[in-house]
Amino acid sequence: MSASVPATSPSVATGDVVLSAKNLRKQYKKPFSRVTVDAVRGISFDVHRGEIFGFLGPNGAGKTTTIKMLVGLMAATGGEATVLGAQVPSPEALGKVGFLPENPYVYPYLTPREFVELCGRLNGLGGAHLRKRTEEVLAKLGIADAADRPARTMSKGMLQRTGLAAALVHEPELLLLDEPMSGLDPVGRKEVRDLILAEREAGRTVFFSSHVLADVELLCDRVCILKKGEVVVSGAIAELLHTSDSVREVVFAGDTTGHEALQAAAPSPRRLGDTTVYEVGSDDALRQLLAAALAGSDLRLIAVTPKRETLEDLFVRRAL
Repeated sequence: MSASVPATSPSVATGDVVLSAKNLRKQYKKPFSRVTVDAVRGISFDVHRGEIFGFLGPNGAGKTTTIKMLVGLMAATGGEATVLGAQVPSPEALGKVGFLPENPYVYPYLTPREFVELCGRLNGLGGAHLRKRTEEVLAKLGIADAADRPARTMSKGMLQRTGLAAALVHEPELLLLDEPMSGLDPVGRKEVRDLILAEREAGRTVFFSSHVLADVELLCDRVCILKKGEVVVSGAIAELLHTSDSVREVVFAGDTTGHEALQAAAPSPRRLGDTTVYEVGSDDALRQLLAAALAGSDLRLIAVTPKRETLEDLFVRRAL
């Protein structure tokens, strides 16, 4: 499946919650100084079956701490979390979760095949079925050719793929991925985007954190944005990103260098390939810009469209 498919999921059942945090909190004391730090400050959100949910925030916002609480690696100071209807930590529920930590550790003396099979056995798989699933996920993640190389000889991107394969081997109902694109080149990022969409199409729920906001906007049905341990934005992408009625983007093809009248009408244009994008905030500014463009016979008007806010715009406005 191509990653260009719009992030819509008509199969999402809003009443079917597979992951839930209610007033989740985490405090800890710094070493030596013993100063109390509120890493997570009473956050709440729900993830529904069959959706792709983006968990965002700047460094230090509490994303990884929250994920560690959700998978039972860290005890919460307060509040509660449930996974697939069971209170965390629940071995039964977490056995149906595929987890990729922010920095997956693959034993350096094991090969990807051995590591993925080990993770499969820890999740109750065995025999021919385990061998078959291991081959399938190694091929899906593009590391079948390196399946028998020791992990210590592999790049960070290849180790990231190995960690993803281990998270998928037991066919989990819920995928919890902390920075799944970390260390991947552009081709690897596209492959992981395609994989996430394919897993959603197969009926799985995907919860992932990322700093690559373009990927999140492309993939996710809903997002939650943290700032200093608190939720500052939560909701459906389509509802959070609004289109301005007053600001419009005007796109010209051609060389705009030296067109002082254009600069006066709409300063600070953006170059996109062989086009230039101007923003205007009123009808008068639009008329002035188009009149200025008529003086440049080498310019061609491509589009005049209302400006749509991006996820990056929203993130900068609310989380920084």
